[in-house]
Amino acid sequence: MLKINIIAIGDIKEKYLKDGINEYLKRLSRFADIKIYELKEHNPTSSNSNDIILALRRDAIEIKKKIKGLVVCLTLEGQSMDSIDFAKFIEKSSLKTSEITFIIGASNGLSDEIKSMSTNKISFSKMTFPHQLMRLILLEQLYRAFTIINNISYHK
Repeated sequence: MLKINIIAIGDIKEKYLKDGINEYLKRLSRFADIKIYELKEHNPTSSNSNDIILALRRDAIEIKKKIKGLVVCLTLEGQSMDSIDFAKFIEKSSLKTSEITFIIGASNGLSDEIKSMSTNKISFSKMTFPHQLMRLILLEQLYRAFTIINNISYHK
């Protein structure tokens, strides 16, 4: 069974997001072993770019401790794909590795160091989403991908 790790900076406070995340984790359990690593966000002390870079470097130290397998960063400069392409990406990746790690950055994104460590970079949209919501969107898209791969009615 494919192992999928999700490294996410920051915790989920909203009940509706927790409920959605738990629902998709339950649905995904038949297709993959999913593990979410929720890491503390290192907030910059100001909006100064040096403070932001320092905070991202601190996040990177913690992220690197959890990285395993094929690394995929979710980032605005990543490759855009539709749900069918994402399903093909998951299927093709699962033939090469038994473990995929997706990384969702903090509100200021991810450090260049972490981005350079990734095998792939994916952009879910040119729009900006709250990083807490991105966790739910990723899980839904993973579920959609597995239903496409397994020819199960869900994807429209």
